[in-house]
Amino acid sequence: MAFTSLIVLSRRIGIPLVLLLIGMLCFAYIDMALSQEESSETLEESAEAAHEKLFLENRYPSASTCQTCHADHYREWSVSPHAYAQMSPVFNAMHGTILKLTNGTNGDFCIRCHTQVGMNLGEPLFMSNIDRHPTSREGITCVVCHRVDQAYGKESGRLKIVEGDLFDPVYGPKGNEELKRVLGSDEYQVNPERGEVGRAIHGEVKLFPSLSEPGFCGSCHDVNLLNGFRLEEAFSEYKTSPAARQGITCQDCHMGRKPGKSSGYVHASAARVGGVETRSRKRTNHMFPGPDHSVIHPGIFPHNIDAAEFATIREWLAFDHQAGWGTDEFEDQDPDDDAFPDRWSSTDDRYDAREILDDQFALLDEYGLQRKKVLQEGFRLGKIVTDQADGDGLRFRVQVKSGTDGHGVPTGFDAERLVYLRVTVSDRDGTSVFKSGDADPNGDLRDIHSVYVHNGELPLDRYLFNLQSKFITRNLRGSESEQVLSVNTSFDPLPFLRPLTQSNVLIGRPVNVRKHRMMIEPNGSRWATYEVEGLALTLRGPYKAHIELIVGMVPVNLINEIKDVGFDYGMSPRKVADGVLAGHVVLWERDIAFDVHDVHKNQY
Repeated sequence: MAFTSLIVLSRRIGIPLVLLLIGMLCFAYIDMALSQEESSETLEESAEAAHEKLFLENRYPSASTCQTCHADHYREWSVSPHAYAQMSPVFNAMHGTILKLTNGTNGDFCIRCHTQVGMNLGEPLFMSNIDRHPTSREGITCVVCHRVDQAYGKESGRLKIVEGDLFDPVYGPKGNEELKRVLGSDEYQVNPERGEVGRAIHGEVKLFPSLSEPGFCGSCHDVNLLNGFRLEEAFSEYKTSPAARQGITCQDCHMGRKPGKSSGYVHASAARVGGVETRSRKRTNHMFPGPDHSVIHPGIFPHNIDAAEFATIREWLAFDHQAGWGTDEFEDQDPDDDAFPDRWSSTDDRYDAREILDDQFALLDEYGLQRKKVLQEGFRLGKIVTDQADGDGLRFRVQVKSGTDGHGVPTGFDAERLVYLRVTVSDRDGTSVFKSGDADPNGDLRDIHSVYVHNGELPLDRYLFNLQSKFITRNLRGSESEQVLSVNTSFDPLPFLRPLTQSNVLIGRPVNVRKHRMMIEPNGSRWATYEVEGLALTLRGPYKAHIELIVGMVPVNLINEIKDVGFDYGMSPRKVADGVLAGHVVLWERDIAFDVHDVHKNQY
């Protein structure tokens, strides 16, 4: 049939059949040669990428390499704020926005704390994490602490990582004793030499006592800009704290048995080599729970070796876990395979992906519990005092206390940390007569940065209690204004961030920007006062105040402020904001009753 068609074609176009067949064979040969050339180029590109990855792995080993023997450490770290530092779309957009506003003169100031590996590799300052090297995406990964060989002090994150592959020495607070025993034992079958048979292992642990001292944390957790602006002062706060005077370290509270409390350390094996554990010793926890939490797809965070091998970041982002993909409830509906991206058209693949995600969700839940515990150690609800409760109105005070003697609360990036009271007063029917600490439709508190307050659509919350510090910048005529970002509005065509031209010894900050701190000092407290006017009462007493102490990672208005550069992983500002709001956690709540009944005194 095909040959008959060729004869017809030959007669129609006037070319002898033999020549037509020869021509077709030539075209087929050329097409095959081009395909082989493209295939060869693809293989060359893949080989080049593999060699580059291997070369960089030999300079800065990934946490997944360390996981082979340190699986427990890896699991804790994988969900930690350290592991999330560079993956965060909020950080990436904020860093990009500040770069844009300062015309690039902020340089690597922000990002060098979040991905020291990336900056040591010379990666671009602003780019999608999807395209960064895998070890760069790991943020504060193993080598960022265990391949540092000197105490840098308050260096704001500019650290030199000692380069080397898996076999090169690591640095730790205990030194080489246990490793020597492992190397000399036939039980572990390890190999510290390149090219030899056995489980690969670093051949030495160099003693580095600074790793377990507070000053090591201060290398990143005291952030001072080149113009003298003190952005974060967690380490400086600690240095003058009661805890420091008692000899309690950062590690004692944040790597011990109980998050946020000096409670001793677990004693356990630090490594498991081929299923055989090393000797029990002081074992630090590497989860470091804090106010930050993930807002990104669970397929890409926490860091997970199985997830990374199963699908790429872009493929995971296309997996709709919220729709139920890979669950019996969803798959039993027999969905059409054509409705899925090619990578997820297989039912088996969706089930396998869901199995990985179930482990991810379990780890995220575990982190969430630890996060709440450490925040509860830092913030406490104290006394509630009623000053007035009659027909003329209600007046009461709520005490918020610091639960730690190690630093102020909130600390660190305190100008973007929400710690607020939500107070609702209602009558016996549940009708609300007073609210403070409630959110506008965007999820912002009703302060001056709420778009709805700014537009006059909602009233300013005059009773708002919020421990979030404020950036105050100088205006053109010398007055000051409160801003979401610490970059004051410039009237120059090209604003630049420059070193100070005068000493800041007297005022301790640059003249054009400062931070108005709202934190509570160690072991201190703050009172919030609330008043409900008599005319607001409904004559349906008694009344009840429901009081909640809530912590949020960042305010939604920050998301609005940094959205112009876009959010990583294709996330919309609304999706990022929803993720932020989902992480708001109620630490403590309490009710108080007011025995006020039917009359207003001012009616007589």
